Amino acid sequence: MDKGGDTAHPLFAQRMDRLGVPATIAMAQRARTLRAQGEKVLSLALGEPDFATPAAVIEAAHRAALDGQTKYPPVDGTPALKAAIARKFARENALEYAPAEIMVSNGGKQVIFNAFMATVQPGDEVVIPRPYWVSYPLIVQIFGGTPVYADCHEADGFRLTAAALEAAITPRTKWLVLNFPNNPTGGTMGRADLEAIAEVLRRHPHVHVLSDEIYEHLIYDGQRHVSLAAVAPDLKGRILTLNGVSKAYAMTGWRVGYVGGPVPLIRAMTAIQGSATSGICSISQAAAAAALDGPPDIIAQMCAVYDRRRKLVVSTLRNIPGLTCAMPHGAFYAYPGIAACMGRTTAGGQLLKTDEDFAIALLNEQHVALVHGSAFGQGPYLRLSYATSDDILTEACARIARLVDGLTG
Repeated sequence: MDKGGDTAHPLFAQRMDRLGVPATIAMAQRARTLRAQGEKVLSLALGEPDFATPAAVIEAAHRAALDGQTKYPPVDGTPALKAAIARKFARENALEYAPAEIMVSNGGKQVIFNAFMATVQPGDEVVIPRPYWVSYPLIVQIFGGTPVYADCHEADGFRLTAAALEAAITPRTKWLVLNFPNNPTGGTMGRADLEAIAEVLRRHPHVHVLSDEIYEHLIYDGQRHVSLAAVAPDLKGRILTLNGVSKAYAMTGWRVGYVGGPVPLIRAMTAIQGSATSGICSISQAAAAAALDGPPDIIAQMCAVYDRRRKLVVSTLRNIPGLTCAMPHGAFYAYPGIAACMGRTTAGGQLLKTDEDFAIALLNEQHVALVHGSAFGQGPYLRLSYATSDDILTEACARIARLVDGLTG
């Protein structure tokens, strides 16, 4: 990037060279630009529920504002929200966390940022299953750490295997990131999978775990989410269990994430947050507490809709010649493979050398925005979010089929 200032005293720190723009955000911006030009773009690029925040949650926020809960909140979260989080962990995850072991952040991303800022130094390695959410390696690299990837394969349902984890760990490994149900693939890991991972971790006591469980409630086909810290309670002191209200409760804009973990690390992360953003919006915290303590049927209703959309999208994509698509068992993403399309040319004259070429051609020629799989570390795939209406999904899949049908070569 342009360093700014003179060559002897550049304005920008070297870490800015390691800070890229997440591909999800870049593609969404391209879609907005086309829309501004009058094009009817269908965007499946961002992982954001299309449901409204539950009315009872909004009412709780309104009451909190009227009751005067508008002052600076504690840096680590209000007592009311931390108590609701503790109840949630106990009720849904069989995990006991005391108030001192819990903190609240501006979304799950700040939890990750705080944790890695507190612990990652140049030379440290962080094992990240691949495909991965784009922000994990970016945050690691900001602090001079080195992402090390453990590949997850379509044939395995994009699960992390114990063998892949074992091969990725070195004496320099500080963290393992787990994100299941997974963004971008929708892959899940059951109890037996996590028990195998725990056995590897027991052989490497220097490795800590960030378990990002933000999609835990969005799970299908009779599967049940289990937390690593509950499967392996002997490892709980090395695990951060991350969650939030954005996905399950359609509260992305409220910006509330939370985490349970060992007191020394929570204390360090709180100190960092105190110097960065201080406490989280007090009204949002009241809303989050209401969501966590609210009736579970709201989530079940959303899940039923996502399940229907999931089956619609996967069956449609599988009927497009040359595309593969593993059935995702969680989250709200499909991850179709497009290897058979590589090396061919679109009707608009675009040679498809990479999955990014495919995504750009799809946007330019068919006005559908999604994200190329190589942005998540594994191509040639596409990530498609089905957190939108049936009509949009049906039309978007039809446009994908038209692009593929028009390929030559």
